[in-house]
Amino acid sequence: MSVYDRLKELGIVIPAAPLPVAAYVPAVVSGEYAFTAGQIPFVDGKVKYVGKVGAELAEEDGYASAQVCALNCLAVLQTALGDLDRVERILKVTVFVNSTPDFTKSPAVANGASEFFVNVFGENGKHARSAVGVSSLPLDAATEVEVIAKVHPA
Repeated sequence: MSVYDRLKELGIVIPAAPLPVAAYVPAVVSGEYAFTAGQIPFVDGKVKYVGKVGAELAEEDGYASAQVCALNCLAVLQTALGDLDRVERILKVTVFVNSTPDFTKSPAVANGASEFFVNVFGENGKHARSAVGVSSLPLDAATEVEVIAKVHPA
């Protein structure tokens, strides 16, 4: 089954890739690897989840925010690769959680991204991961997700 068939089955539509908010490119493809820049929860050009998890936002909001970031990573990969079926495997996911100093459930928030990739890519969506609580993120976004993927040649 193609990735696009699976996305359709899940009712997921890939949005346009978000534009960078600073001096960087959204993704770099080098040989058989693709690296995304960190993606924040942009929806229709606006940050959907703003604030700190553990203060203004609940753990569930953080989880949903990480899902949106993961979707944006797919949008960036699609733009960079031209075809998501080129993604052979998601290798590494890093999730940053804008959280209060006492919030210790960053791994549960990061599951929003991890479970998203497994739902889309199955076994090939299983990955190594870091879940890091931070004191702030760009535009006060709740989460930021970056991905390293192994890709098939063009």
